[in-house]
Amino acid sequence: MNPETPANKAEQDGLPRPLGRVPYLTPVAAAPEPRRGRKPLGQILVERGDLSADDLVRATQMRAREQARFGDILLAHDMVSEAALYAALSVQFGVELADFAAHPPDVRLIDQFGTDRCLRFGMMPWRRIGKVTVIATARPDDFDRHRDVLEAQFGAVRFAVSSESALQKALLSSRKRSLAAAAEIRVATHESCRDIKKMPAIRLISGFALMLVALGIASPRGLFLVLTLWAVLTLVANSGLKLAAAILRFSVVGRGEARAQPDVVPIGRLPTVSIMVPLFKEREIAGRLVRRLSRIEYPRELLDICLVVEEDDTITQAAVAATRLPRWMRMIVVPRGRVKTKPRALNYALDFCRGSIIGVYDAEDAPAADQISRVVSHFDQCAPNVACLQGVLDFYNSHTNWLSRCFTVEYATWFRVVLPGLERMGLVVPLGGTTLFFRRDALEELGGWDAHNVTEDADLGIRLARHGYRTELIDTVTQEEANCRWWPWVKQRSRWLKGYGMTWAVHMRDPVKLWRDLGAWRFFGVQCLFLGTLSQFVLAPALWSFWLVMFGLPHPLRGMLPDWAFILLGATFLASEVLTISVGILAVARHEHKGLWRWVPTLHLYFPLGTLAALKGLGEIITKPYYWDKTAHGLHDIALPFEEDAPAQLPHTGPLLLINPVLIPPLSPPELAPAPLQLVTGRARKGAVPRKTAQGLDHAAARLTYLAPAEAATRRTLDKDAPFDHYPQGWAIAAEQRATFTAAVSFDITHVTITPQPDDAPDEPPENSDPP
Repeated sequence: MNPETPANKAEQDGLPRPLGRVPYLTPVAAAPEPRRGRKPLGQILVERGDLSADDLVRATQMRAREQARFGDILLAHDMVSEAALYAALSVQFGVELADFAAHPPDVRLIDQFGTDRCLRFGMMPWRRIGKVTVIATARPDDFDRHRDVLEAQFGAVRFAVSSESALQKALLSSRKRSLAAAAEIRVATHESCRDIKKMPAIRLISGFALMLVALGIASPRGLFLVLTLWAVLTLVANSGLKLAAAILRFSVVGRGEARAQPDVVPIGRLPTVSIMVPLFKEREIAGRLVRRLSRIEYPRELLDICLVVEEDDTITQAAVAATRLPRWMRMIVVPRGRVKTKPRALNYALDFCRGSIIGVYDAEDAPAADQISRVVSHFDQCAPNVACLQGVLDFYNSHTNWLSRCFTVEYATWFRVVLPGLERMGLVVPLGGTTLFFRRDALEELGGWDAHNVTEDADLGIRLARHGYRTELIDTVTQEEANCRWWPWVKQRSRWLKGYGMTWAVHMRDPVKLWRDLGAWRFFGVQCLFLGTLSQFVLAPALWSFWLVMFGLPHPLRGMLPDWAFILLGATFLASEVLTISVGILAVARHEHKGLWRWVPTLHLYFPLGTLAALKGLGEIITKPYYWDKTAHGLHDIALPFEEDAPAQLPHTGPLLLINPVLIPPLSPPELAPAPLQLVTGRARKGAVPRKTAQGLDHAAARLTYLAPAEAATRRTLDKDAPFDHYPQGWAIAAEQRATFTAAVSFDITHVTITPQPDDAPDEPPENSDPP
């Protein structure tokens, strides 16, 4: 790894210190048990009348299996108010509640400690009283862990309690601009494109372009020959990679040896996961986004979803404000800066995140319900140097028009064939912009995202590899909206290709070092993926010229090359076209892409738009390299099956009699109304009457068999991965499915007593029993 840290480099440049890891202060996810003699927090809340005894029992059970603070559990499930929680904490620790209105924070103390550290560790040097510095903290149980460091910096210290929201508000009232400026320079200068016009690679390309212009003036056919040969060379390299990826992908699938994705397995204590969702001018998408993210099956106290919005984006702020956000979802407003890009917004929001795993979604995303559970399980089982997981992207509006169909074919080829193949070949995996999950410590070590790169995801994929980390693909799907209008598609693709060019120039500023960091094989892969892709789009017209021969028209290279060489070039082009069609058809062979194979041959008409986009992007590298060409969302957004005709509250479906449920950690979207559930033993035909009716279920296994009391003779099996139209009964079954798989967290297997009935019990469901 490079010994030159982002912080050191920034200091050498005379810039403000970027935010990075603080090695001597480590965030602690789970609070310790209270000291002997200190009254437990739950007891204080119950005595004060702020918490019910039943909620105390529920919260205690959840805390035993999660890396969550007790207070976070109470807040996430609306068991107490924030004011009541922190008032009780002040009583528990015998300290005052910080009043920032009466005594504003001392900004000199904040600067001395560091604004980024204040956010990361939930504490802030507040004020001095005599020779004592008062530290306001939202995590009083962590204070003693940091006392030595604080005393070394401030002398005598004591602490006061503050809610996290109040602490952040007081901190940002004076220091949000410095945080915004630091977000632009988190990445070290030598790994950033913020000085792109000074890079050797850009000067080299500019000189080469001038040479080509001179050659074109002197010999137009000579220029065409040079460009065609380079286009064919890059075509052979990229087609070779695609063919190898396809062979690897489909050969192992055919033999049944595809790498098994880890099942969701029990983990000792589940970690907190933070998901950042950058939004910009998203009037139409905000409400639907909240509903889609509410489907995520993960304990709410361990889920931290941050909607990241620009300060001057009043449209999105108003849309989010009009949407009722659950406790585990919040909006983070990014102050104005010199650039306005997605990576800058992510950098700013990173220090507000609470999780040890950081994820990124886009505004229009609809992730699989079990996606976070799969990510956590995968990180728990994989090697420590696996710093990033990339999910599969697909489109929910793939059949909107021809453009969306072609876009879906292209995405299926990339995410289901090419990327898995690149991973198996040990090459660098260029990341997609969404459904990304990182180990937080690795992400902070690299300085987060390059705020000036308009394809920050692909750049981060290379930087992870250069620093010794690996990216793995995980078989979980996020559906998003396909850009299906031709000019917005061109603008989006031009941004991607512009970013590819900038990323290549950044990492090729020192080719020898890139070779040493990656090795020869991965160095070759980077050249194919970035320089080769750009070359293919820009020089595609030279390759298309071979279609002239098919129609009996003269070709510019006739007479300049021997016949065998001309035929070889033409055959290479045709072979690549056959490969593209074949791989595309195989990529959309899945059930969800039914019928798309017919449209694969029309990709010949689709890719010319990419050439237009590439030319636009290359021009912008010179004129406006950091301009983010925004993609509008919500224009062709559709209601997904679980959203169609969904009532505000789910209908009551009657008790569901579950057979042999397997439980994993809880989930409870607050807007869902689960039906009461009754647990029965495996011998359901003989019956077993529970003495207690559970009002919800944490989460059932992938398949649940139950008996519906309304239809005593009917036995049904629900599969949470099956499409909703799988059930012919329609919405009634869909409602039961949602109620079952997203029920409340109150059910616990250890608190249900089963009373078997005699063996001669009738072969029918037991009657409902009332709770004791």
